[in-house]
Amino acid sequence: MLHTLRGRLIVSCQAYPGEPLRDSETMARIAQSVVIGGAAAIRSQGLDDIRAIARSVDVPQIGLWKVGSDGVFITPTLTHAVAVADAGADVVAIDGTRRERPDGLTLKQTIRELRQRADVLVMADAGSVDDGLAAEDAGADIVGTTLAGYTGERPRTDGPDLELVNALAARLGVPLFAEGRIHTPTEARAALEAGAYSVVVGTAITHPASITSWYVDAIAGERSRIADGQLQG
Repeated sequence: MLHTLRGRLIVSCQAYPGEPLRDSETMARIAQSVVIGGAAAIRSQGLDDIRAIARSVDVPQIGLWKVGSDGVFITPTLTHAVAVADAGADVVAIDGTRRERPDGLTLKQTIRELRQRADVLVMADAGSVDDGLAAEDAGADIVGTTLAGYTGERPRTDGPDLELVNALAARLGVPLFAEGRIHTPTEARAALEAGAYSVVVGTAITHPASITSWYVDAIAGERSRIADGQLQG
């Protein structure tokens, strides 16, 4: 399965709480749409979404379960990881940082126990070079740059953290998935050129509110300039 994802685009189909698109069947339809466009795999959040998407598309699915919003919250415990696997994920994405996990297990213990209970691959969402290397040592099949800029170890870049992608790609023996703030096709290509095995894009494809706000912000300055010119005239 990993071989089929090399050099390909993975699309994250997620909606934030309270949004109109926060509906499992809606997420499944979005997944169908991006697969038509050429997505090689889907990344999804929440058990209901994972189940709905598993029924709707034939491409691999990276599943996760966000619990809370601070600290370790991406599939934070073994129990959450097993539930994600049981819901139909082919790859279980878990917090791959070196931070303490809520259930007290180490990342290595979590991966080992998960593999004993489910036939899945494990993607470790990392925030730094040390995270990524430790995750590989713990047994992760994939390392992602998902948490770069969110753990305090690295600054949050405006676009993808290509420096981190390059550094990890040079040292990891497992596939590296570039993820996080990839907003344009040019940035996606740059991530592959920096050494990423695959690229994960979410907001720029599947989040209309954010995409719309980018356009609104971009033209706001021009609107002000035109208004000022009219007033001066």
